[in-house]
Amino acid sequence: MTKKSLKIAIIGSGSTYTPELIEGMIKRKDALPITELVLMDIDDIKLDIVGKLCVRMIQAAEIPCRVIMTQDLDEALLNANFVLGQIRVGKLPARVLDEKIPLKYDLIGQETCGIGGFFKAMRTIPVMLHIAERMKVLCPDAWLINFSNPAGIITEAILNHTNVKMLGLCNVPYNMFNSIRETLNLNQPDITYIGLNHLSWITAIEEDGIDYLKTALDMGLNSEAMQNIPSSGFSKELIQMVGAIPSSYMEYYYFKEKKLKLVKESDITRGEKCVQIEEDLLKIYLDSKLHTKPDLLFSRGGANYSEVAISLVDAIYNDKQEVHVVNLLNKGALDFMEDSDAIEVCAVVGKDGAKPIKINNFNNQHIIDYMRMVKAYERETVASAVSGNEDAAMRALLMNPLVGDYDAAHACFHEMKEAHKAYLPQFFKEENSSK
Repeated sequence: MTKKSLKIAIIGSGSTYTPELIEGMIKRKDALPITELVLMDIDDIKLDIVGKLCVRMIQAAEIPCRVIMTQDLDEALLNANFVLGQIRVGKLPARVLDEKIPLKYDLIGQETCGIGGFFKAMRTIPVMLHIAERMKVLCPDAWLINFSNPAGIITEAILNHTNVKMLGLCNVPYNMFNSIRETLNLNQPDITYIGLNHLSWITAIEEDGIDYLKTALDMGLNSEAMQNIPSSGFSKELIQMVGAIPSSYMEYYYFKEKKLKLVKESDITRGEKCVQIEEDLLKIYLDSKLHTKPDLLFSRGGANYSEVAISLVDAIYNDKQEVHVVNLLNKGALDFMEDSDAIEVCAVVGKDGAKPIKINNFNNQHIIDYMRMVKAYERETVASAVSGNEDAAMRALLMNPLVGDYDAAHACFHEMKEAHKAYLPQFFKEENSSK
């Protein structure tokens, strides 16, 4: 890419998260001299409301870039240098179905884990693959930075089924690192982070030659929980048994029955809560005098996405060769995983992308076994999303630790398949071809 022009396209700009990204761009306006910003969404009402706030933010920051709002994907992608993906196929109502339907079958409904996350992958992967295909035509040298969920499974699909340049992102590791630095009062520790997206652990903390992991384990140190997870935390005994600090998403796996009981007893699902927060945010965004990100956005669960996403763009654009946690193909970084497996680890990021930092002699067997098990689920999930193969779908769900029961999985799969029919063309090919 030339340093003369910098075009960034945000796909899914109607998201109430978008002002987070704009805030990140404003913070780095000297390092990222953006000449053109395209805000693209298929929801014209949300695009108009969120887009106008973004324009006001950019104008207030006196950034001399052209801002375009469009519903045309090709217009957004044409000659882009970076494409930021934050799509939600089926919007929040689809998420609510992902959360509610599984409860009938005593299964956890969650946005990225279990059968709820499986169906989010089913809806999202075909659309992300289409975006990647259009990128190869319209901006073949662009980087796709994706934080649409489930981010790890989408990375697995795109990097194994296209040759687009792509990295997957999540704000969980960034928040974990900050939390641990503050709790242990460290400056710039070398932290080893290992796992899959939303299935991860911190396995080493070192600074000035001192290993702080044992201190953390003795304390029973918990990293900061995400806003969107009702957290009960991990006991000291559990953390010492694991031998690592789990991310807050591991609560779904380690406390499956407790989590199921909690969501079944809740008056409303997290998705329904997000609908309320989004409605409130959009009303705030309508204020023509507003030109900053409102505090309410923090409660939406996306804290620090702007820092994570835009700092990654900065690292690539300016060849910074700095360490970020990203989702990318293993390629030998973890000798117990396949080269083609998408993993979430620390990597050195520069103009050629991200190179995973190899972890030698890793011997935490619990983590190895868990990653292999859930990766088996992810591989079958991608196979089903790409082909519409229902046998692959069932094999995936039987491998998922939050599902596992054939009768429940089969019944829930078919109910959810019908509920999401409008967004699952891969499962209804014959029906679609006969129209």
